[in-house]
Amino acid sequence: MPDTPSPQHDLSQRHSPLHAVHESLGAAFTDFAGWLMPVRYSSDLAEHHAVRTAAGLFDISHMAEIAVDGADAAPFLDYALAGRLSALAPGKAKYSLVLNESGGIVDDLIVYRMAETSYLVVANASNRFAVVEALAERARAFDVALDDRTEQLALIAVQGPASAAVLAATAGLHIPQLDELKYYAWSPGTFDGAGNDTAELIVARTGYTGEDGVELYVPNEQAAALWAALTAAGEPLGLVPCGLAARDTLRLEAGMPLYGHELGLSIQPVQAGLGRVVVTDKTDFVGKPAILDGPAEGAPVLVGLVAEGRRAARAEYAVFDGERLVGEVTSGALSPTLGHPIAMAFVDPAVSATGTALELDVRGTRIAATVVDLPFYRRSATTPA
Repeated sequence: MPDTPSPQHDLSQRHSPLHAVHESLGAAFTDFAGWLMPVRYSSDLAEHHAVRTAAGLFDISHMAEIAVDGADAAPFLDYALAGRLSALAPGKAKYSLVLNESGGIVDDLIVYRMAETSYLVVANASNRFAVVEALAERARAFDVALDDRTEQLALIAVQGPASAAVLAATAGLHIPQLDELKYYAWSPGTFDGAGNDTAELIVARTGYTGEDGVELYVPNEQAAALWAALTAAGEPLGLVPCGLAARDTLRLEAGMPLYGHELGLSIQPVQAGLGRVVVTDKTDFVGKPAILDGPAEGAPVLVGLVAEGRRAARAEYAVFDGERLVGEVTSGALSPTLGHPIAMAFVDPAVSATGTALELDVRGTRIAATVVDLPFYRRSATTPA
């Protein structure tokens, strides 16, 4: 039988291992999925622009990490998730989905193949227990062990065009394969800046900003020292600490979905533009019959919308085609990079074609908007080949 966890749903507020650091920097905090996390340090705009032009430093330790080990790890994940994780080579990462029997999205996540029979699943903080429980239930027929390591690991992201330079300049940080590390791949690293202890790191070229960068998985005990070393190396290069507010506008510009907004239990992947993530020719996976049936006829689909002026639509604002209500905004903001309002919305498929003219109801005023392809922003430079 698999060794599966039975998590206790502790609803007490959690602090990141870097909480004292954030307090010392004067961060404003917000509750996010039970974690007290920094929402900003200086200003949302300054932090956003730093990531687009130089580099930003994020604490994302609230993310959930679940190790999957055992002889059946690959076939288990093929069954438990929407993608074909058995085809993932060690050292690589893949975006995937946990689906329910109705084909709805329990969570979106990143899966790293650590070795032939070892994977690391990284889930959203808000869905940690839902993912652990779904994996545990689906593991019953497989020779695998699950280990929720969320409380043991801190996660620090360095994002922006100067991120590689920041990492190279960081004292005590050794990432031998950084120059060759491709997008959605990982390599081991070490950090010697925490006293006499050398920390073993997972260095992943992934992120949620639309920029080049890495995410550093580090044991809790060395997190503060690593943050300090990155800050010291990065400040001359324009690195600034960034909170969740900047992270949200960055991911919106990059057209990346957020669970609870663009993704949810009643939304099938194809509706959210994620049909490519689901491998339907697998023998079996949870949700396959519903996925093959597809969503109900006329089910809304996700689109990008741009508008002129400075008034931005927010989540739950209505979308109209003339006098007909045709959808609802899921995320929206005045884009700091592009200088005009952008939004993602679920709309009637009949009005989802690129170039379709619609209107957004922004606090009682109709704002003209146009359907556009996602993402809104794409960096000009590519990640290392």
